[in-house]
Amino acid sequence: MGPKTCWESGVLGGVAADGGGWLAVSGWNAASCVLVSAFAASPIEPTHTRWDLPAPHGADRRGFVAIGADLEPGTLLAAYRSGLFPMPMGRRDIGWWSPDPRGILPIDGMHVSKSLRQSCRRYVVGYNTNFREVMTRCADPNRPNGWINRPFIDAYERLHRSGWAHSVETYDQNGRLVGGLYGVKINGLFAGESMFSEARDASKVALVNLVNALRVAGTTLIDVQWSTPHLMSLGVIDIPRDEYLRRLALAIKA
Repeated sequence: MGPKTCWESGVLGGVAADGGGWLAVSGWNAASCVLVSAFAASPIEPTHTRWDLPAPHGADRRGFVAIGADLEPGTLLAAYRSGLFPMPMGRRDIGWWSPDPRGILPIDGMHVSKSLRQSCRRYVVGYNTNFREVMTRCADPNRPNGWINRPFIDAYERLHRSGWAHSVETYDQNGRLVGGLYGVKINGLFAGESMFSEARDASKVALVNLVNALRVAGTTLIDVQWSTPHLMSLGVIDIPRDEYLRRLALAIKA
């Protein structure tokens, strides 16, 4: 008999059982074309997870669902497909979350100001040119509320190498990485994880290029997990968990 696992009362018990290569390009439209082309590639489906993942509706008031499992590619993809996402809890544990409400960025709802459009012309945007470094910058311990640790960087790099996790990089005119973001794309879903900025509008420029490419690629759902005043200024809205799960089911079948 194979391993059997169960989730109970927010605690998991049981038995656990650079692939980018794209060049950086200048300009909003050129970078978005690179993104669209890359999204057309078929990622490699990993071995199925050995864990029985909990239902998102079991979340507490904070959105916390359970603790345990692992960060193997099959586990991460199964979680995103079911409406969960991971965050570290303490030094070794993995927490799984499904907040209500859920923050999303409508595919046609990003607010792009005149000054942001001007900023788009000042940077060079790349796609999957430096995935691990983007995650490492996002994990800077000096950032407020930083949560990304080394096991998470290693786990998402594995997803990146198999074609599921993607990064967008923003470089200044001297070729210095000054902003970026990363996330996971599953059919019509893009699950945004984190972004960083070390120059004016650098992460916003990465987001503009990403959203433009996702729209052309037919993406229907951009998940940002929790809304913040900053994200809401860019067009992010909150929707009930039930509505998110309904949209998710359609997006991952797209």
